[in-house]
Amino acid sequence: MDGVVREGERIPRRSPPEFEEVDSSAISGIMSGGLLKVAMEDTNQFGPHAMIILLVIMATVTGILLKVFSLF
Repeated sequence: MDGVVREGERIPRRSPPEFEEVDSSAISGIMSGGLLKVAMEDTNQFGPHAMIILLVIMATVTGILLKVFSLF
């Protein structure tokens, strides 16, 4: 499936990444694979959850930095 262009498509499809099904809660599923690995490489079914957690972390850090810089 790697590099196959179907009729009506311009961009070749890539093969899907390895996927591991986890039978646990979202928190333990994310922590079992690591937050960054699950969010960026989508290694299990909790990739979207991990991406939202990563978004909240980055928004919090950005907000704190903007507040600190506005004080000086």
